[in-house]
Amino acid sequence: MATTESRYRFPELLAGLSLLSLSLIVSSFLWAGAIRNIKRVDDALLITGSAKRPIKSDYIVWRVSLSSQQPTTQAAYQQLKGWTDRVERYLKEAKVPESEVSLNSLETVSIPEVNNGRETGKTLAYKLSQRLEIRSNQVDRYSKLSQQISELINEGIPLTSEPPEYLYNGLSTLRIEMVAEATKDAKARAESIAKSTGNRVGGVRSADTGVFQITPRYSTAVSNEGRYDTSSIDKDITAVVSVKFGID
Repeated sequence: MATTESRYRFPELLAGLSLLSLSLIVSSFLWAGAIRNIKRVDDALLITGSAKRPIKSDYIVWRVSLSSQQPTTQAAYQQLKGWTDRVERYLKEAKVPESEVSLNSLETVSIPEVNNGRETGKTLAYKLSQRLEIRSNQVDRYSKLSQQISELINEGIPLTSEPPEYLYNGLSTLRIEMVAEATKDAKARAESIAKSTGNRVGGVRSADTGVFQITPRYSTAVSNEGRYDTSSIDKDITAVVSVKFGID
């Protein structure tokens, strides 16, 4: 009786095992296809591209400062005014237009009397300061003048000529052009890598623009926050972008 039941159960067991094997095979194919699809979606190249251009500053900001310290504000002002007038005459003789010269507000500082390291409450003197600011697009001309104005020191005028700031007015337009150039450079690099592996570069998945580096000509200095050199007339501007390309 048990032998007869076993004969009936064996085909049922065999059929169940067959269905289970078939299910496993189908699942394996489906899973393999899913893996291939995921791999196809995630296949990408993250490439950094860059572009560099030489630029020449087209705007200068130059500041000259004077100061006088006297026992009274009136005496300090009279002395400072005489020096300021002389500097203005010097600039006028150098053909600097009045429209390019501006006078900042006077700064007044009282110098306290100190005895044994403590202020006595009395004022020892007053220091008045005046700054002249020259702004112009005549970069080369005023760069030379900033070196020559120290001649006034020989006349007894204690002026301080600050290092000029050299700027470039076309940065907004130039940045757009350089991002495009850096992106082209990234694509060229991606195509070179893809070709070596028998693949083809697809569309852009994402792009990230890095900071701009504006440095003195031939300088290799960089900063994570970006650089904007104002100490030199001739500069290099570098743009960097990171682009993620799909791979077909």
